[in-house]
Amino acid sequence: MRLDKYLKLSRLVKRRTLAKEIADKGRIEINQRVAKSSTDVQPGDQITIHYGNRDVQVEVVSTPEIVKKVDAEQMYRFIN
Repeated sequence: MRLDKYLKLSRLVKRRTLAKEIADKGRIEINQRVAKSSTDVQPGDQITIHYGNRDVQVEVVSTPEIVKKVDAEQMYRFIN
């Protein structure tokens, strides 16, 4: 699954276009490597999102194509 789509479905980022903009600015890393919005995300990958003065680190648990809002938090787990 594409990174921008994953971030939108998991509700880590509000809109897919915003996820694309953040990734294109180099503010998202997958497994300690800067990622583009089209980068493929797999279960087990570690995603780091740099939001201004704080970082959010999560591990990808699953990548389903269709997700209900209540199930979005089961797609990842926080690291820290």
